[in-house]
Amino acid sequence: MKFDIPADVCGLIFDCDGTLADTMPLHYQAWEAAMKHHGAEFPEALFWEMAGIPTNRIIELLNERHGWSVPVAEAAELKEAKYLELIDQVRPIEPVADVVRQYAGRLPMAVATGGTRAIVTRTLTAVNLLQHFQAIVTADDVQHGKPAPDIFIESARRLGIAPAQCLVFEDADLGVQAAVAAGIRVIDIRDRGPH
Repeated sequence: MKFDIPADVCGLIFDCDGTLADTMPLHYQAWEAAMKHHGAEFPEALFWEMAGIPTNRIIELLNERHGWSVPVAEAAELKEAKYLELIDQVRPIEPVADVVRQYAGRLPMAVATGGTRAIVTRTLTAVNLLQHFQAIVTADDVQHGKPAPDIFIESARRLGIAPAQCLVFEDADLGVQAAVAAGIRVIDIRDRGPH
């Protein structure tokens, strides 16, 4: 599998979880443990539906949807701790990681993620890609997370490139919606077959 980068693209923006790094199964294991600790369940189908939403917001949505009172900060901290216990199992999604390695030093690149800076930094370090990015924009850096366009607009701004001259790599519906809303072309890596 090979991704074609249009000649007029001046900057690349990547989602992290599920796009650069095969973290989603590990995140789900961490979510299951954290929610079980609080006497709640997080069905896998719902987990995939909420891909790209910041951790705290997911807990708020689960509380709203199910009438739960899971403590947001405590559950988020536990979920992140459980994920970090599993981080050595993370592997890169090679076709996308190959794009990063191929364009390193040739085009400016950013990561735009619903995760926290500490987690994404550890994840990118685990897959040996952190050094290739000029900017990392997290849910903490913008007012509205995906599917709002904020995170991709901010990524383009930090790269110093107009959104229309960027290309986003994504693996989730909310991320694709956010890129389109930002006026940025997007490659949905799910359309490229198995990774």
